[in-house]
Amino acid sequence: MSDDRTGAPMGRAVIAGAGGFVGQYLQRAFRDEGYEVVTVGRTGDAVWGNTLRIRELVDGAAIVVNMAGKSVNCRYGRRNRAEIMRSRVDTTLELAEAIRSAEHPPPLWLNASTATIYRHADDRPQDEAAGELGEGFSVSVARAWEDALFSADLPHTRRIALRMAIVFGDGSALVPLLGLARAGLGGPQFDGPWFPTRARLRAGTYHHDRHTRGRQRFSWVHIEDVLGVVRFVRDHEEIDGPVNVSSPEPSDNRTVMATIRDAVGRRFGLPTWRWMLEIGSFAIRTETELVLKSRWVVPTRLLEAGYEFRHPDLRGALAGIIAERRQHRG
Repeated sequence: MSDDRTGAPMGRAVIAGAGGFVGQYLQRAFRDEGYEVVTVGRTGDAVWGNTLRIRELVDGAAIVVNMAGKSVNCRYGRRNRAEIMRSRVDTTLELAEAIRSAEHPPPLWLNASTATIYRHADDRPQDEAAGELGEGFSVSVARAWEDALFSADLPHTRRIALRMAIVFGDGSALVPLLGLARAGLGGPQFDGPWFPTRARLRAGTYHHDRHTRGRQRFSWVHIEDVLGVVRFVRDHEEIDGPVNVSSPEPSDNRTVMATIRDAVGRRFGLPTWRWMLEIGSFAIRTETELVLKSRWVVPTRLLEAGYEFRHPDLRGALAGIIAERRQHRG
């Protein structure tokens, strides 16, 4: 059925933060599905700060998806921390205001969130009902992000926070891990003691030694399942609130790295200890938390609602992604 306001069979899809890996993937999929896709970002059909134009786009839209946010793959200095927070919270608040003032508010708004909102967990999995929220800078960002989504009074718009695990796909966070494995550095990452500076303790960015020995849990999701979840929750109007977007078969750091080595034909990978990671992360301008925090997240709400993951198994998912990369290069 065609939408009278847009003429598109599926109506208008507003994708904010459409320039990133997930946003670009969703754009292509939504267009193929028959949506009229419009974008919001630093460039696009509307730019951040022009709330009037954003309101025009969301007014009468069938769905709004927000993936905006500065990459966390950086050093957590004062300026980067401020931009990580601002790029998530302010953009979400601006969308909320645009939807609130729209004459025909969209029935569904999906907003990115993160599985990092849960505590470091190596004792039991974390789900939407019984999961325990963590502490520190990354968790404070996730909390503020979701508060910006759910605090506004939007009675006509169903809102879902997509608590996404690490997304694997051709062009995702998997790419640098493949590079490490091919270079012979694809071993496990070991936690250990490190110097806690006052600045990092005060900012909540210091990672405390958890003695995980490469067994820190690793939650992940295939990019095709991110799209699958978006479509599933769109079609299941009983679902709202936080939803964990993560494979039902989480792994651990040691197994992930071994599986990646196998996938690229490397039998051995040098392990890296905390002191090496701290020096290396400083050199490449990132943070050790990204590989040392144990993220053990399970998608209970999706499974109970009947969602069937296309790529639940890590080995099969990685094999498919690598085969796709080789095909594209060929």
